[in-house]
Amino acid sequence: MLMKSIAAGLAGTALLATVAFAQSPTATADKAPTAATATTTTTTASGQWRTSKMDGLKVYNEANENIGTINDLLMDKNGDIKIAVIGVGGFLGMGEHLVAVPYEKLKFVNEAVASTTTTRPATTTTGAATGTEKTTTTAPAASTTSSTSKWYPDHAVFNASKDELKNMPEFKYSE
Repeated sequence: MLMKSIAAGLAGTALLATVAFAQSPTATADKAPTAATATTTTTTASGQWRTSKMDGLKVYNEANENIGTINDLLMDKNGDIKIAVIGVGGFLGMGEHLVAVPYEKLKFVNEAVASTTTTRPATTTTGAATGTEKTTTTAPAASTTSSTSKWYPDHAVFNASKDELKNMPEFKYSE
């Protein structure tokens, strides 16, 4: 009998606590509006680039040859980007030669690099090798689209060859 009374008391307490938590507080007129109810404004940054997306951006020369990738952007105390650190050569980051180039010497391009090689579309053949029931299909060529809604350019252009960049003094981060 005592156990039934304790169980009933606990169940009643749980029900009353649930009702108390479900009540919403009443609004008073003398309080200032909270941050959640205050009017918010949004800022747009159209035409701006995210520096996080610039890391790894390919760098080409005027002849559309891939000469490296942007590894880092260095800025002064005013927040102006002054130097682009470009990684030249190497494989998967090993043996890469880092050089510092003036940021204003880079030209950023939104369109994809035009291919200088001629490629044929992929062709697949099905059917017998003797050829009377031969079907050939050609895959469509890949399309390049210019995206103005991206938050980063497609690539950068720097007027130097890969060998000229490799011969530049190596950039070292000072400790």
